[in-house]
Amino acid sequence: MPFQQLGLHANLVRAVKAMNFTEPTPIQKGAIPVALQGRDILGCAQTGSGKTAAFALPILQRLLQNPHGDGKPGPRALVLVPTRELAAQVESSFRACAQFTPFKVAVVIGGVGYSGQTKSVSQAQILVATPGRLLDHLRQRNFHLDRIEDLVLDEADRMLDMGFLPDIRAILSNLPRERRTQLYSATLQDKVKQVAAFALRDPEQIEIDRPTTVAEGISQILYPVIQSQKAGLLLTLLKETEMKSVLIFTRTKHGADKLARRLIQDGYTVGVLHSNRSQGQRTAAMESFRAGRIQMLVATDIAARGIDVRNISHVINYDVPRFPEDYVHRVGRTARAYGVGDAITLADPGEIPYARAIERFIGFVFPRAVIPDFQYNNPPRLPLLYQTHRPPEQKPVSKDPLGRVFLNPGGQKPNATPWQSFKFKKPRARSKFGRR
Repeated sequence: MPFQQLGLHANLVRAVKAMNFTEPTPIQKGAIPVALQGRDILGCAQTGSGKTAAFALPILQRLLQNPHGDGKPGPRALVLVPTRELAAQVESSFRACAQFTPFKVAVVIGGVGYSGQTKSVSQAQILVATPGRLLDHLRQRNFHLDRIEDLVLDEADRMLDMGFLPDIRAILSNLPRERRTQLYSATLQDKVKQVAAFALRDPEQIEIDRPTTVAEGISQILYPVIQSQKAGLLLTLLKETEMKSVLIFTRTKHGADKLARRLIQDGYTVGVLHSNRSQGQRTAAMESFRAGRIQMLVATDIAARGIDVRNISHVINYDVPRFPEDYVHRVGRTARAYGVGDAITLADPGEIPYARAIERFIGFVFPRAVIPDFQYNNPPRLPLLYQTHRPPEQKPVSKDPLGRVFLNPGGQKPNATPWQSFKFKKPRARSKFGRR
């Protein structure tokens, strides 16, 4: 189905062609017709599947149908996002979709002066904002949101994880009750549906993929290694594997800075992205990474929902995320738009419970692998959970073409390579008298 058949304005179809989009993605096919009917939407699709265009195009269509509204100045559409990086991404997508229309987009985020934001909001029809800074503006009465006709809550689960629920409620109290609302996320859990209960009215629920799935094109693997040797193992992987564009996630800001210094010492070009960096530093790091001027970007989870960079070849979880949802969003930075990519996780023994939680969440058992020529201080062994499938001598299951030794074959999806194909079954419970 081409975009013309979705009933979009000719200028929007022209913009889509200029963006080199040929066919709508599944979320766009499902959401755009519903949004054009004026229905509220509760949408769920994988990261990188085109959610932004799915809500941007219908909003622009309605603005084109009534360009002047009630004739008063001020934004008519509001998009709330959890992070500055995601705000910049959404703004860029909106501008691309609106390139053949007269409509302007304003961005309200922290780390930037208030006066310039106030001026840009007064001239824009579309406002993209993070909840905290937007609420600051509303409390200072710098502008009003009484003309909002369309509201989008993007990455709603992340906003809830970051504690934005009170801010969201406060912002919604400043909006007209008569409006169209769309709520999107790559993961759709009960807490998100609770927000939908008070923010949406009789929404159409659109789920393109199971909320806990990882994109089909992502190859996943886990390397067991103690924390003190993670940097050494990472450097070995970088030397032995061709990685053109690498996004590395750490748990802490200090850890990101420390790892970046180590990588720079070994001759790699590296940028850093976390909340202690100024907005200028964060923007410069993103632009350099996007343009390919640096090979690696080391980031904390603030970037997981806000990086839209094509052709990221590898996502590396230097620290295992504490929440399975964060894993889905981290690895969603590669294999964008149904492409392919690799997701590598380095797991200390103390992080294995978090890795198992992720496996249960996504319904997939990570292949465990070791590098034969790496000097492990504490050689990895199969977790107890898998020992029913391997004899005690811990012989390697197999090697892959890169020479990695797999401790367990993992539970791959149908397109798995033969040495990884494995159907995982949880062992039956034991009693003191043996198996039940």
